Amino acid sequence: MYFCQNSQRGVKVNYKILKKMNYLTAEKKEELFSKYGKSNKDTGSTEGQIALFSYRIAHLTEHLKSNRHDFATQRALIKLVGKRRSLLDYLKKNDIERYRSIIAALKLRR
Repeated sequence: MYFCQNSQRGVKVNYKILKKMNYLTAEKKEELFSKYGKSNKDTGSTEGQIALFSYRIAHLTEHLKSNRHDFATQRALIKLVGKRRSLLDYLKKNDIERYRSIIAALKLRR
């Protein structure tokens, strides 16, 4: 959803608001996957997905601090926490060392 103003020549986009909306750029994703995954192109690794979810959870948490009645974002945050939790459970069940390393690297309470 873009915040726009109508004008005679077309639509003006408020780029300040648009920049705030696009908090997760392709460069940031590559950085997360290269730091926590096997490579920057390995977007399917469990550690990379957990790092991406953690970044998104932190962003949504900050948003909800100033917008307490944004219930759609609150629901999205709860769904993301559940997805991250299931990935962490999968990792814990299959490879405990990788689980411990990602918990330590992301400083998650567990």
